[in-house]
Formats: sequence, C-alpha cells, structure tokens
Amino acid sequence: MKILIIGAVAAGTSAAAKARRNDEAAEIKIYEMDSDISYSACGLPYYIGNEVEGREQLVPRNAAFFKSKYNVDIYTGHQVLSISPDEKSITVKDLSSSVIFTESYDRLVVSTGARSVLPPIKGAEKKNVFVLRNVRSADAIKSYIEQTKPRKALIIGSGFIGLEMVENLKKLGMEAAVVEMEDHLMKPLDNDISIYLRDVVVKNGIQVYLEDSILELSGEEVAKKALLKSGNEIETDMVIVAAGIRPNVELARKAGVELGVTGAIKVDNRMETSVKDIYACGDCAETYSLITGKAFYRPLGSTANKMGRIAGDQITGGDLEFRGILGTGIFKIFDHTVALSGLTEREARQEGYDVAVCHNIKPDKPEYFHGEEMLIKAVADKKSGRLLGVQIIGKAGVDKRIDVFVTAMTYGGKVQDLFHLDLAYAPPYSTTKDPVMYTGMILTNEIERGRKLITAEELANRLEAGDNVNIIDARVSKQYQQNHIANAVNMPHEGLRNSMDELDRNAVTVTYCNKGVTGNAAQNILMNSGFKQVYNLSGGHKHFMKVTKGKGSVSN
Repeated sequence: MKILIIGAVAAGTSAAAKARRNDEAAEIKIYEMDSDISYSACGLPYYIGNEVEGREQLVPRNAAFFKSKYNVDIYTGHQVLSISPDEKSITVKDLSSSVIFTESYDRLVVSTGARSVLPPIKGAEKKNVFVLRNVRSADAIKSYIEQTKPRKALIIGSGFIGLEMVENLKKLGMEAAVVEMEDHLMKPLDNDISIYLRDVVVKNGIQVYLEDSILELSGEEVAKKALLKSGNEIETDMVIVAAGIRPNVELARKAGVELGVTGAIKVDNRMETSVKDIYACGDCAETYSLITGKAFYRPLGSTANKMGRIAGDQITGGDLEFRGILGTGIFKIFDHTVALSGLTEREARQEGYDVAVCHNIKPDKPEYFHGEEMLIKAVADKKSGRLLGVQIIGKAGVDKRIDVFVTAMTYGGKVQDLFHLDLAYAPPYSTTKDPVMYTGMILTNEIERGRKLITAEELANRLEAGDNVNIIDARVSKQYQQNHIANAVNMPHEGLRNSMDELDRNAVTVTYCNKGVTGNAAQNILMNSGFKQVYNLSGGHKHFMKVTKGKGSVSN
C-alpha cells in the first residue's frame, strides 16, 4: 500500500508514525512546503522571548530522523499543486528545482494546516509587520528584534498567540499594546472572566484597546504609528498580527472534497473526507463538540496530534475513532494561568440550555501553605446536572483543576459527582475539600436543593431596572462600612437570626458576603426560616465589584 501525506507538522507526522507502527510494508511519503517539520508551534512565542534556549529544541526532528526511525520519506520544499481523486494522484512541485511531477497513492492524508488571518490594514506590507505561524516567521521576528532593538510593540489580536507574544515582548523590555476588535480579551472566554485577564494584562503595563481595530500603519519602510478606528494613535517599532487563523482547504476544495459548516474540511469519526481514500487531520479539518455533537473549529496542537494518530490508524486497518473534543485551552499570562474547556455561559444559553452558573473563589492550597486564589466559573445544565463548561484564572493550580473538570466532562459527569471524587489531598497540594469539589457542591445546592445563585450581571441589571430586591450584606459591619452594594442592608451572619424578622419573607432576597460561603450560610438561615425566594450572589461582593467595576456600590 502506498500512503501519501500532505503536510509534515503535528498531524501529518503523527499520521505517518502511527501508520508505520501498524504496517511495516507500506510505502509512506510526506510532502511539505516548508523547510521545518514536526515543530512545536505553541513554543514559538517563548522562543522569541528567549525562554526556549535554541531553535533545535522546537525542531528536534528532521527528515533523516523520520527515515531512520520510521522508514518514512519526507520531502521538504515540495509544494503539492493539486489532487486528482479519479486518478488517485497528486501533482507536486520541487521548489528548489521547479520540477513538477505526479505521484500516485492508495491512501491520501491532507494535513495542510492553517494560515494566519491578515486584516485589511493599509501599510500591513511594511517590513516590521509580522505574523507568527511557523519557525521561519519566528526566526524573522527574533532576528528583527536582535538587529533593531525595538522599544515599542503592537499586537493585533488577543488569542493564545497574541497574549503569549504580549508577555514575551514585555519580558524583552518592550512597551506593548494590544488591539482587539471584540469587547473583551480572549474571545473564547466569557466577559466576566476576561475582565480578570484584562486586569492582569494592564497591571503588567500593557495598553489595551477593546472594540477597536487598525485602519492604517503609517511610516515609510517600517510602521511607526498605528491609526485606530476610534481615532486613537499608537506609536510602535514593530507589529505582530495575531488576528486568528483560517484552515488551508484550497487543495481539498479544488479536488471536490466537501467542506464543513466552519469552512474547514468535513471529516467523519475515522478522519475520512467525502472522497473515498482521502483523509484529513489537523488544523485544516473540522472537529465536533463532545457536549453538543455539533461541528466547530478549535485548532490546537493537542487535537492535531490526536487526529493524526487516528488517521494513521484508520488508513492501515485500525479501529481508532475520533470522539470529539471540548475545545480545552490553557495559557500563561505573566504570573497567572487561564484555562477553559467546554461551553461558555454564552454558548450554553445559545444552545438552549437552562443553565446553573457559579463563580467559585478558592485557594489552590491552604493559606498557611501560601495558597493562591483562583476563580472557577462553571456552567451546568439544570435539567440533567451535566457539567457543560469551565473557565479558570489564577496564579497556581489551574492546570490541575481544569484537567479534572475535562475528565469529568469527557465522561458525561454531573456536578453531583464532583464532590465524590477521591482527589489527592495534602496541604502542599490542595485544600481538604478541593476547589473542584466545592464547585460541585455549589452547583448541586442550586440544582437539587433550591439554593439559587444570582450572577453579578443579573443583580446589576435588576438594580438598574429598579426591581424590588432585598439585599442582605452578611459580612461584618466594618466590611460593610468600607464598601457595599447599593441598597444593601447589613445583617452580619452571626446576628441574622435575631434581625431577620424585620424582612419581608415573600420578597425576592439576595444575600452576599466577600466570596460566597457566608452568603450561602445566610441564605440557608433565611430559607429554613420560611423565606420563599432567596438567592446567593455568585462570587460574592468581590466578584460583583470586579464585574461591575464598582458601579452600583457604595463606599464610605
């Protein structure tokens, strides 16, 4: 059997390696336009920021390695011009000699990856305007920094690459600014989590421009100033365009391969396309959600490797099948980590779920062991109790918790199950009831025990609309005097049983404390005393102040 693969980064090389493990007799060839293969694209910002010592650490394997280890022939500097499904052949151009030839196949794997999105910006062709997509583009950025010593950098876009570049350029001593068209940083996050991310970015001296875009980059040979749609101007010495990526599907589309609703190549759970014996994997291929079953596009290196392995297995008679993904992502931003998986609150509501939402603020380990607070936002389906999505931001322990949540969601776990997980505990690693368990407890209390939550946005909207809501501040008097939500009455938890008779038991009542725990205790007292409609403020006063930026609060 003859297997041809187009593309030699994550998915293509994974497909080749798995195919060889299954079939020693197969002839396997890979054609790659670039000079580098099997590199770590996710490490490129850290290579530019000198956290990765050498280029070879990102590109540890070459064609000779794959030939000796897997008996796979990789031809770099070779561009595939077309695919002919009827003849089962491809047309290839050797870029060094310009020789064009055809090659037949029995099975073809398309792993053509994706390309950077270039917004229509006047002046974007200037020599200090870069995109970061492969090792060569990283080399160009790194070389420009070393040669010209830029003092100011502008990053267009705030996705994973954009924010990682913000951090690394700042660490190189540059002033940095980021411009984002959306109303919040990192589009896949909900606004009430992104606001914490923005504060981290701003705290580290980065200028942030939201709901804005670049109209023009002015300067002669190099861009020296950016003119924004808002009228703002930003001086800069270099520009990084990180406005997202689009799947490279032209080859497949011209060959008659069906594209999916996302614009990426449509594949089944075997990675096979609509054309027999042609498979697709990696950033050019469409995935689907484990939660909704619907197609979506979330290109990540981990997914590309998984899809490549499945494709390589299937083309050699294996039975591995793609099960879908959650769109899990994680990134470092200065001293914080941000992680997300599954549906956001916004997405869950769009899908028609009746959701329970909690904001759980807990340390990753006990305070006496220097625990650092993290904020966990979790979304669940009220009807089934199924966990739908999680977003976390914090300084420590975020990676551990997101992976537990991912495991639970992968197997259809319910929030009621989280409390019963036998998680590892010792003071250097966790609290006795881990933040994962607390998250399950909070959501279970709402879904099964009537301990309803109200989000900061929902309460702010009610206050703005003039709704009649009794708001109980269950904190101590000193905290209340410092700052409290407008119209809130201070009834400290320890004295609530003696003062609650002055409240209307039939009115909508909201309790809150600093983070939510004492607010829940006050909620229990009121509900057990005959109050009909009692909500606890999710994330407490601390989260309310962050999300509303102090609006609707009173300071003394």
